[in-house]
Amino acid sequence: MQITIATGDITTRDTDVVVNAANSSLLGGGGVDGAIHRAAGPKLLAACRELRRTSLPQGLPTGRSVATDAFDLPARWVVHTVGPNAGAGETDPELLRSCFRTALAVAEELCAESISFPAVSAGIYGWDPETVAGIGLQEVLAHTPGTLKRAEFVLFNDRLAGIFARKHEQLAG
Repeated sequence: MQITIATGDITTRDTDVVVNAANSSLLGGGGVDGAIHRAAGPKLLAACRELRRTSLPQGLPTGRSVATDAFDLPARWVVHTVGPNAGAGETDPELLRSCFRTALAVAEELCAESISFPAVSAGIYGWDPETVAGIGLQEVLAHTPGTLKRAEFVLFNDRLAGIFARKHEQLAG
């Protein structure tokens, strides 16, 4: 699978799937989550409320992923994943691994060919960006692609993009 690292606004990416670093309520928040909700428009919130009303009444558990349409985004789908919150004591790296693994699995179920990831849990959830980069890239590199052909990590600043680029060089050899 082709992997790229980019600096920019994930809400503008022309990929099949944009991954949302969501909170368990799925009802929007700050950071990437808030930006995706604002850019996708009110239908995204309505779709997330419907998920809460039907299949996820307790919210989306940490490490899990679920898809909605992307509405006003250039992408076709949003795959929401709940990263672990280190500040709340969620420090098990397997929870973070699961975010990337389940997002990839949901994208494959959708027959997506491309996916854009943010730095899940590296913002307000307090995970070290080096750790997030390593885990995220390891999961994408280990993924056996079906329909997915391209994965990109879209980071909101050059510092984060540099961390991901260096980690990608180390892991991809």
